[in-house]
Amino acid sequence: MKASHNEERTEAYIRQFQLADVLPELLQKHLMLFRFGPEEELCKQGEEPQYIHFLVQGKVKVYTTSFEGNTLLVAFMKPLGILGEIEGVRGWDNLNTVTAVTEVETIAFHKRWLSELDGEARFLRFLLDKVTEKFYSKSLSLSFNLLHPVEVRLASYLLSVTSSSGEGAEDGVAISTMKDTASLLGTSYRHMNRVLLGFITDGLVKRDNGMLIVRDRQGLNRVAGRNIYETEDRRDRP
Repeated sequence: MKASHNEERTEAYIRQFQLADVLPELLQKHLMLFRFGPEEELCKQGEEPQYIHFLVQGKVKVYTTSFEGNTLLVAFMKPLGILGEIEGVRGWDNLNTVTAVTEVETIAFHKRWLSELDGEARFLRFLLDKVTEKFYSKSLSLSFNLLHPVEVRLASYLLSVTSSSGEGAEDGVAISTMKDTASLLGTSYRHMNRVLLGFITDGLVKRDNGMLIVRDRQGLNRVAGRNIYETEDRRDRP
């Protein structure tokens, strides 16, 4: 993680996402620019957060871990997502772990400034909209993991962690990570491996030098229907 006071880049993001009318002037004065590399944690479940982050570039993975050590994928998040607003407002520890999938940039402010914003109705409404969206997304995630077959979950996951659009994600994932992936998707590695072999047979993916390479994104999209782990896709599902 790298943090800096890059005013020029921060102001460019404010213009890009039209945040000038949403973020109070007080916050705009105290924004910092954070950069994270792939697999780097933006926040860790159970730890006390210090900053509220606006995701302005890249993609992150949000997941939760049980007391027994089991993990469950909640969602993938792209701009403009917000991290830490629930915990910051309520004074809670982090509810989930968030890690970077690609190179990620955020603009962020320290949570202490929240106490100065009681009269900022527009900003508070903006936070309320984001919190509502986040809880809706998590509710959908739990339902999807129970209702959708592993084929749909795995196809959606592969679509989310790979990219052919120049976002910075690789076009494949390391095979050595697939056991952890099975846990994230709420299934056994044996079951997921059977599904994966079917994807290979159908020409959707291939094994290459320890990597699982996506060969047919359109085919994976057909299996997934829509990507169940992408927030904007899930909101539009019937």
